[in-house]
Amino acid sequence: MVAKRIGGGGDDVQMARGVRGDEAKALAQGGVGRAEPARPVELADYQWPAHSVLVVDDEEGMRNFLERTLARRCGMVQSAADAEHAAVLMARLHFDLLVLDIALPGKSGIEWLHELRENGYAGDVILITAFADMETAIDALRGGASDFILKPFRVDQILNSIKRCFERAGLARENFVLRRELAGLGAEPTGLIGHSPAMEQLRALVRRVGQMPSTVLLLGESGTGKEVVARALHQTSPRAQRPFVPLNCAAIASELIESELFGHVKGAFTGATENRNGLFYYAHGGTLFLDEISELPLAMQTRLLRVLEERKLRPVGSERELPVDVRIIAASNRDLAAEVRAGRFREDLYYRLAVVDIGLPPLRDRTEDIPELMRHFMQQFSVQLGVPPLPLSHEVVNRLAGYTWPGNVRELRNYIERSLILGHFPAQPSAAPTAAPTPAGELESSLAEVERRHIERVTAACEGNKTEAARRLGVSRKTLERKFAEWALEDAAAARAERRA
Repeated sequence: MVAKRIGGGGDDVQMARGVRGDEAKALAQGGVGRAEPARPVELADYQWPAHSVLVVDDEEGMRNFLERTLARRCGMVQSAADAEHAAVLMARLHFDLLVLDIALPGKSGIEWLHELRENGYAGDVILITAFADMETAIDALRGGASDFILKPFRVDQILNSIKRCFERAGLARENFVLRRELAGLGAEPTGLIGHSPAMEQLRALVRRVGQMPSTVLLLGESGTGKEVVARALHQTSPRAQRPFVPLNCAAIASELIESELFGHVKGAFTGATENRNGLFYYAHGGTLFLDEISELPLAMQTRLLRVLEERKLRPVGSERELPVDVRIIAASNRDLAAEVRAGRFREDLYYRLAVVDIGLPPLRDRTEDIPELMRHFMQQFSVQLGVPPLPLSHEVVNRLAGYTWPGNVRELRNYIERSLILGHFPAQPSAAPTAAPTPAGELESSLAEVERRHIERVTAACEGNKTEAARRLGVSRKTLERKFAEWALEDAAAARAERRA
């Protein structure tokens, strides 16, 4: 490796080239291939302490130079002389970016790049080479290269290329997380609200557990705010600046959950027309929140357990295992110990998740928090709906404090939204219509009819969006789908009976 110093700024204004002395001489004389003068490099612009880079080049001098240059700027830098040794490193460690020479011994850089993409590697790849033509460059970019740099290159060239790659990857992750945030906007309050003894105890537990790397299992009734607590755990953890990615396991079809979590490669199954990153990829370095974990199919429970134990995953259809660095927070409104006894949940996964388990109090056990929660939701929805807040009288607060709130905080939130729309506080917090007194023999049938009318009314109000309807009803989408399927069968049976009559 020869580095021609072209300014007074040290390594940052050197020129990286191959080991051939005649090229260095030609460069020094200003001959063919001369690079433009280097621009001053601001060190603050090239610091990536949370990122990792793998340099793959058969020239030892080039490897050492790039390792030395990047080691001061990145969280981790490794190097390999060929694709075989690089693959060994990638099976053990996560790399956000590869700097890959094309002319490698054995398998070329472009050949290996094609294999990487086919096996689901989603990181950026910068190809470097001393010998290239337009056809090679086009082939490299079509194969999935993020950039293509000719040797000799200035150090600021490679640093700028790396900077662009990291910025693009960061924006892609931020956009993905933001889209998920916007899709669920308003689904839960934005923080831990309330100062009852139960909430103060929960808040103290969150501060302590949040600092730990352990998996956490949140248990509580539907609507108690499990995602809120999961976000609070993330925000108090060392991972707070990395993504928080939530997934409702009941909202994804069982045949798609594997791809949703782990991603897939092109051709893995019918309809897989391109590589797709999974949620573990987008949550890398951060937190993945798995809500309603009890709805996860047993086969997926096995795969999740393996990921938790080995810290590796394999995208659907891929032959490569990818290292993962994600903290898992799981939640359920069911008694998971009972699910284990019933054979519906793996015992080993249960113990792996419940390193720390946190129980969330139902709203009826902390009614002193109701006024504070009401003011919070009143402010939130008055802005969203463009209507003035309603006055909170002692009579209203006392009446609501005496209600049992089976839907917990979510039900209170929906009640406040409905009240602002109506312009007054309804006497009954529940949106369900009250049925007229019925004979005991007709009670079961009448309750089923009331339930169906209520669910259909809420679903219609959500314009058929079953995910939103399930959220408002405080049930999982899977439960809602099951209800509609049962009613469809009942209607079909009734129609057949009517035709026979």
